[in-house]
Amino acid sequence: MIDWKKVKLGDYIDVFSGFAFKSKDFSDSGIPVIKIKNVCPPYISLEDLSYVPNSIAFQNPRYILRKGDVLIAMTGSHINQIASVVGRVGRVRYDAITVLNQRVGKIVNKNEAKSSLDYIYYYLSQYEVKVELAQKAGGAANQANISPSDIKNLLFPYPPIEIQHRIATILSRYDSLIENYQKQIKLLEEAAQRLYKEWFVDLHFPGHEKTKIVDGVPEGWEKKKVGYLIAKSQRTKQVPANEYLKTGSIPVIDQSRNYIAGYTNDDECLVSVTTPYIIFGDHTRVLKFIPFPFAKGADGTQLIMSNDLNRMPQSLFYNSLINIDLSNYSYARHFKYLKEEEIIVSTTDVSMKYDLLVSKYYQCIQNNREQIHLLTEARDRLLPKMMSGEIEFNFK
Repeated sequence: MIDWKKVKLGDYIDVFSGFAFKSKDFSDSGIPVIKIKNVCPPYISLEDLSYVPNSIAFQNPRYILRKGDVLIAMTGSHINQIASVVGRVGRVRYDAITVLNQRVGKIVNKNEAKSSLDYIYYYLSQYEVKVELAQKAGGAANQANISPSDIKNLLFPYPPIEIQHRIATILSRYDSLIENYQKQIKLLEEAAQRLYKEWFVDLHFPGHEKTKIVDGVPEGWEKKKVGYLIAKSQRTKQVPANEYLKTGSIPVIDQSRNYIAGYTNDDECLVSVTTPYIIFGDHTRVLKFIPFPFAKGADGTQLIMSNDLNRMPQSLFYNSLINIDLSNYSYARHFKYLKEEEIIVSTTDVSMKYDLLVSKYYQCIQNNREQIHLLTEARDRLLPKMMSGEIEFNFK
């Protein structure tokens, strides 16, 4: 085992925060703004974006992001809420032009000949480093803030540059495999949505040529409010956000953008699953399709089950809800608005044909998620061993 010397991170990087846009600067279109909520490790998410006009975005080129940039959330939760913890990091993996918002820090490598930005990214992504940053954080009980100085004062293991590159290359292979599985998931989800729009929006469903249109919908179909289609659910014990575990026997599903927000070992919280559940975020409007046993996460996590699984199977219900736009309500309790929206309900024959086709997609999606979980676990076991010098590298 080699004990790498530890040096101050600030000797090798700078950290600068994004631009403090004013509320009046935001618009419905333009250049996407990367906010704290978009830092979704290991990458930067382009979901639920805000925008500013080009004229504002390009005022200072310093805040324009580029592929490969490493960003860190400088405001977030304390370590007991791991999904939204302060200090979480993500990499820009897209080619689109985006601009950096305040309280999101950009890590800038001072000298590529002496330090690897990819190596530094993996160092910062360790759970132990998040704990250290969270312990330094100021702020209220439910919000933690760190400064650029907090990040730059970290002491990190500093092997020779060629070993930094080797470590980053090995870990990047895991991330590349994970990214490929994530791309497959996206393609499968898009395929389910395309089929939904073809059958239930464009009305090119099997047998449409012989079906009459009555009052704007095919004969035998009807429009119903979402609330009338939701089965009454049993009350389940939920896991408070401050009790999420990093690992455990039961995955916790909540309204955050992380598919799995954390874990618990409390069997009383277990939600058994024979038919997949739909999860709706009351505040975030996030929708998730959950085909495995789980525990319900913190406040705002709504569980949705159809009350007619023949005419409205869960796969169809899920894709119907995806097409509902609730963005006009801003920050609010959205579930009450969701239940007032109307969706189309087809005949049992058409609904079951759709479910039969897309269920294959969701089985593939679940298989991919399991592979992602295994790869993530393997990478996270390897990472600290490499950083500590426990794994030695031979360049002969």
